[in-house]
Amino acid sequence: MPGARRGLTVTALVLVILSAAAGTGLAAPPPPPNPSDADLGSSKADANAKAGEVGRLTNQLAQAEQKLSQLQDDVELKQEEANKALVDLQAAQDDAARAEDDAKAARTEADAASAAIEQARANLKSFAAASFEQGSTVGSLSAYLSADSPKDMLARAQLLDAVGGDRLNALDRLQQARTEKSNKDAAARKAAEIAQEKQDAARRAKTGADSAQAAAVRAQDDQESQNTRLQKNKSDVEQQLYAAQAKVNGLQGQRQRYQDWLAQKTREDEERARQAALGSGGAEGPPSGGPSAPAGASIEAVIARALSKLGMPYAWGGGNASGPTRGIRDGGVADRYGDYDKIGFDCSGLMIFAFAGARSLPHYSGYQYSAGRQVPLSRMRRGDMLFWGGDGGIHHVALYLGGGQMVEAPQSGLRVRIAPVRYGGIMPYATRLIG
Repeated sequence: MPGARRGLTVTALVLVILSAAAGTGLAAPPPPPNPSDADLGSSKADANAKAGEVGRLTNQLAQAEQKLSQLQDDVELKQEEANKALVDLQAAQDDAARAEDDAKAARTEADAASAAIEQARANLKSFAAASFEQGSTVGSLSAYLSADSPKDMLARAQLLDAVGGDRLNALDRLQQARTEKSNKDAAARKAAEIAQEKQDAARRAKTGADSAQAAAVRAQDDQESQNTRLQKNKSDVEQQLYAAQAKVNGLQGQRQRYQDWLAQKTREDEERARQAALGSGGAEGPPSGGPSAPAGASIEAVIARALSKLGMPYAWGGGNASGPTRGIRDGGVADRYGDYDKIGFDCSGLMIFAFAGARSLPHYSGYQYSAGRQVPLSRMRRGDMLFWGGDGGIHHVALYLGGGQMVEAPQSGLRVRIAPVRYGGIMPYATRLIG
């Protein structure tokens, strides 16, 4: 009995091996889940609704950003107007100070002229009185006024008249000087009043400019708050969109796996029918080499490599086939963001890394645009490269993920991210390197 059992066991093993050689090489696994058309339609409708909402919020945010830019310009203008008002106020204050100094000097000169006139008048009065009353005892004229005769007295009177006339002329000149000084004093006071009025007007202008500047800053702050809220709402809906698209992709993947399984099972049934008709029992064996790997496998590898770097910093000039590298100086925007001190990718560097397992690319988006087969945007598909530019050349590249989404290294100050495809400034063709 033990020997018989051993014989049965060997025989059964041989039958199993022969059976496997005959047909199980093409046996399909159990069928995977097959989502219904309703499930696919519902998930796509949800994703489309979320995409529409993202688009609406994107437009609102673009308008808000434009308004914020205008408000920033207004703030800068109000700042300059406040600076002008400050300069004008300082100039008015300086003018008022100079006018007040001039007025004080004019008043001082007028007071001095009045004092001189009063002194001259007193001197003339003393001279005349002393000359007529004391004769030759007045100053240096005594030598001429010592005679007592009428002739001498006439001469003395004539001389006194001459001297008195000279003093009176001097008195007139002093009076004229005092009048001129008084006029200057009045003009200086008027100038000081005008300067004070200008100073007051400049001070009011400065107050108004400061108030306008403060209002502009408040408007800018309010707009920034609104933009922040819009950005948060957009980010929330984008996350919902990503989840909805992931659901769509998951269901589509299930449907694709089911269709692949169904095709494999059909091939198996056909092969078994052929073998049964030939009566060979599968002696010919399966065709050599097996089916080639679909291009999609390489596309998915490219996309997986790109998505593995989500969140990496943007660094201008950064990235190669091995991964992120330190950015380089550009003498402009990138330097202001310190890209030369960051480890990350720029847009074309991310493409180099993503396609490294399938294709070598130059580190320039313009050359990458012509590195493969160009297809119209209406026929773009998952794994194609999208480009932005114009007559001046290409300036940006991203990897299309399907469903209106792409992965990109956007610009200095940001990080590698998934974003909706932007159609403003997009080139008319996508570049396909695989498939």
